[in-house]
Amino acid sequence: MRYGVLGTGEVGRTLAGRLVELGHEVTLGSRTRDNPVAAEWATAAAGRARAGTFADAAEAGEVVINAVSGRVALDALRAAGAEHIDGKVLVDVCNPLAFEDGQPRLDPVESDSVGEQIQRAFPHARVVKTLNTVNCQVMVEPGRVPGAHNIFVSGDDAGAKAEVTALLGEFGWPAERVLDLGGIRSARAVEMYLPLWLTMFRNTGSADFNIEVRRTG
Repeated sequence: MRYGVLGTGEVGRTLAGRLVELGHEVTLGSRTRDNPVAAEWATAAAGRARAGTFADAAEAGEVVINAVSGRVALDALRAAGAEHIDGKVLVDVCNPLAFEDGQPRLDPVESDSVGEQIQRAFPHARVVKTLNTVNCQVMVEPGRVPGAHNIFVSGDDAGAKAEVTALLGEFGWPAERVLDLGGIRSARAVEMYLPLWLTMFRNTGSADFNIEVRRTG
């Protein structure tokens, strides 16, 4: 597969690097074609790795992964271009993290989500929200956390969610651990999980944790 990964931060580079390791072709996109972080990543990853603009990455990818900050996600995707996104699976892994007086907060929260904003702005994209409830290292290596912990998917397109579930399987998430929360509106729930994640991170001093959903019967 060919993937376009938008975002040169730790999350984007981690996802892109793992995809290359799995044998996929990856274009890592940023605002400018001469981004030194993206260029360094592509040189280190070599072979199936390339760097370019957001538009370059979205055009090259059969699947597009949004790994930029939630506050700039729409701007990055507009720069990528609807013509390069329409009809494609668009995996949204970002969180709506903002800061006020140095304290983390969510924007949007409760009555909206970044996942929904993306789907409204790009109605022909097949948006799936996932992976935003774990650290980027756990995203691509769930075995860092012992036990049968879970990851979630949200989206309006059942076929897109099936494709993303298969991708998660490549990362090491068995299908039975992937919980389908329903339509893209359910992205609100997983985005609102972030304050609890941050609290647990501060209290434990480690990002290698996750939650397990247990049910009776």
